[in-house]
Amino acid sequence: MTPLEIEQAAETLWQAEQTGQQCPMLSSTYPGMTMDDAYAIQAALINRRQQAGHSLIGWKIGLTSKAMQYALNIDIPDSGVLMDDMAFPDGATVPAGRFIQPRIEAEIAFVMKAPLAGSDVSRNDVIAATDYVAPSIEILDTRVQRSDPSTGKTRAITDTIGDNAANAGIVMGRQRHAVDAHDLRWVGAIVSRNSEVEETGLGAGVLNDPVEAIMWLARRMEQYGQRIEAGQVILSGSFIRPVECPPGARIDADFGNFGSVQIAFA
Repeated sequence: MTPLEIEQAAETLWQAEQTGQQCPMLSSTYPGMTMDDAYAIQAALINRRQQAGHSLIGWKIGLTSKAMQYALNIDIPDSGVLMDDMAFPDGATVPAGRFIQPRIEAEIAFVMKAPLAGSDVSRNDVIAATDYVAPSIEILDTRVQRSDPSTGKTRAITDTIGDNAANAGIVMGRQRHAVDAHDLRWVGAIVSRNSEVEETGLGAGVLNDPVEAIMWLARRMEQYGQRIEAGQVILSGSFIRPVECPPGARIDADFGNFGSVQIAFA
């Protein structure tokens, strides 16, 4: 894609968010777009958010589970950017109309106390750079159509990446834990919508260990001249399928002795 096409695609996504009206899939409009193009679109979209006065607070990792990778016919995760206006307090209610088609996922969040960068980042590096881990909910939204209404073709990985990896919000639980206080592979959640269990899962669904996801992100960011900074929040990836959140949905993610997180949608 040309620089002009990348800016045009980012503007299309920005306008979709501002108006609440989804746009056609980018992969249909730009059939030759690559993953590098998609990350360039994402960067241009984030630049618009920064110009609107919002600041970067962290990163999200997506498509870490085999189930989601099989669904999109890919074999690697993707990543997106967390901004300050995406953060909701535990137990908050999302105002009506804030999102287009919100869904949620349960994740383990990492909060960093030191920078993390390089193509050779190790597990020990991640543990040393982590301040604490906490239960969290990621709110997903999609500015692009999930499927083409005329052909039925579903979104490609490039659509998801360009659309900031479908990220829209983050809800952090109040509980904090040392990164090595739990075997994160066995940290799981029971996720309920309006008191009915919708999904369950374990941290092992995230690349076998959520720490591995942080390693992947740091190494991927090296390719783009970026790094994880101290104080940033990293959503390590979901270990459940997305749960739809229509108006009136009340979400409770019970992580057992790891904590809990709640969010509601007006």
